Amino acid sequence: MGRSLPGGTRGILRPRTGLESFRVERAAPSPALVPFVDFFWTLRWDLRGRPPHRQQVLTRPSVHMTFTSYLTSGATRARIVGVVRDDFVEEIADEGRVIGAAFRPGGFRPFLDGPVAALTGRFAGVDEVFGAPGLDLAAEIFATPGDAAAVARLEAFLAGLRPEPDPSAERAAAIVGRIAGRPGVVRVGELARDEGVSPRSLQRLFHEYVGIGPKWVIRRFRMIEAAERAEAGTRVDWARLAAELGYADQAHFTRDFTAAVGTSPARYAREEELAGSGHDGPPRDPRPPR
Repeated sequence: MGRSLPGGTRGILRPRTGLESFRVERAAPSPALVPFVDFFWTLRWDLRGRPPHRQQVLTRPSVHMTFTSYLTSGATRARIVGVVRDDFVEEIADEGRVIGAAFRPGGFRPFLDGPVAALTGRFAGVDEVFGAPGLDLAAEIFATPGDAAAVARLEAFLAGLRPEPDPSAERAAAIVGRIAGRPGVVRVGELARDEGVSPRSLQRLFHEYVGIGPKWVIRRFRMIEAAERAEAGTRVDWARLAAELGYADQAHFTRDFTAAVGTSPARYAREEELAGSGHDGPPRDPRPPR
């Protein structure tokens, strides 16, 4: 796959365990699609003769277009995944592949006849957005064995639609980027003031282009930041981190983290430490797939 990008695991919880069960690769979009697509990605797994794997992800404010092939059974699935408000759990088994496009915040709006919020919390068939050409694209991708060739087919389809850059989409993406890169951004009012708009105007921008409100985006990136700190293998001062992420007290932060991840931050850090040392962590109750 050309134009490869590093990383690709941000938001994947318990990544050490997950990457023993699957492989993720990412590729940068061509220049024509840079305003719209963050990256293309493939996921491959071969668990034949092994138990299924359930992977939990702290989703980001991004729309995904995915084409899933279950190679053992021959089943396929093509869908548009809107922003997922809660945690996302996917089960993989036997052998399979996903070819996907992750759109920039706001980047899917030029492909959609309406606000991106119409997709939030939904898994829509590709034909709901792209009609019969979307179904034809799915059939071509499923029939293409090579990952790079399948990604190229998806990229050509999107580029062929000739989406027009939208200054409001660019602004939405830039604001989300600031939220992601600055842990000190913790309040919608302050963010709106920094952007020179009212909180209501910021809400409308996010509804139309991102698909979910700025408050959710701020909290989600703060949870991803906390999970990454816990996974780093270094001792974390949780009270200090809670304050850094804008929480009035550690208890509130711990409740939010536990609700999002399914376990307390201290226990999560311990699980990752044990996983890194080659030992199994304490037992966990997996959540059902969504």
